[in-house]
Amino acid sequence: PLPTVEPEEVGFSTERLARIVPVMQEYVDAGQVSGITTAVMREGKIAHLESVGLRDIENKKPMERDTIFRIFSMSKPITTVAVMMLYEEGKFELSEPIGQFIPAFKDVKVYKSGTTKDMVLEKPERAPTIHDLIRHTTGITYGWGKSSVDSLYKEADIWNPDLTLKQFGDVIAGLPLNHEPGDRFSYGVSIDILGLLVQEVSGQPFEDFLKERIFDPLEMTDTGFYVPKNKIDRFAQIYRWRKKKLERIKEGEAGSYTTPPNAPSGGGGLVSTVDDYLRFAQMILNGGELDGQRILGPSTVRYMLRDHLAPDQDNGPGVGFGLGFA
Repeated sequence: PLPTVEPEEVGFSTERLARIVPVMQEYVDAGQVSGITTAVMREGKIAHLESVGLRDIENKKPMERDTIFRIFSMSKPITTVAVMMLYEEGKFELSEPIGQFIPAFKDVKVYKSGTTKDMVLEKPERAPTIHDLIRHTTGITYGWGKSSVDSLYKEADIWNPDLTLKQFGDVIAGLPLNHEPGDRFSYGVSIDILGLLVQEVSGQPFEDFLKERIFDPLEMTDTGFYVPKNKIDRFAQIYRWRKKKLERIKEGEAGSYTTPPNAPSGGGGLVSTVDDYLRFAQMILNGGELDGQRILGPSTVRYMLRDHLAPDQDNGPGVGFGLGFA
């Protein structure tokens, strides 16, 4: 773990930070969440790290510092870092078409009009690029919306656990883009396709690339795409707020995390701990380096943290998007 110091050593007030935990405890006591861990870090040092509540309500297991969480879309910055490592090595330009590295995307079509029964599709005005994937401007979605294209995503069963990462890419490439590449920001499975890009370009399984090139150097020992048996006791159960109470989500409904997945999801499939993710975040804050391990160059990190959207492409009012980071 990163060093822990007295709050005043890094410009914080012990008395003020002490106000955090009682508020978090109120959420737990009200039954709105099962448990919470909060951390505050500055200058690479932890000034506050506290846990309240339970990681498993039914078995009365406490939330603790080493609890392993599903980190969902916090996977996206990690996958993007992997892509930018290959970019630094000259493996591709961000302006190059996806289809140049993942052939299934060479013939992708874009939606123009109609319903799922009479859909009009055309060749896009330009091919979607790696840059489009990273900043969510391909026209690839999650299928969460109400458009005709979203309906096709639902029918395609894109999260079928039997699919390999390559097969997942084939399914997405066979679905139409929701809009012309570059036209607007559309949150979607673009980052999962980036995982396939990493695999194709590096010649390594995506999960192996992350472990060897990011997790091991940064000593992120509890981060990966599943929880091994010897750590399963530390895995937080997952709950949702329904009918004014917490409801436990069944294993499998939120994905299986007890065995290696066939298609590791770079967009939302990682598990991690607070300490592991703080190390990743500090590496970014340091300009790509932590404890003598350089992951990216400083200029690359600065480029990633710039806004890459046009003014009319905002990710919500006043919110831009860089490469992996809002």
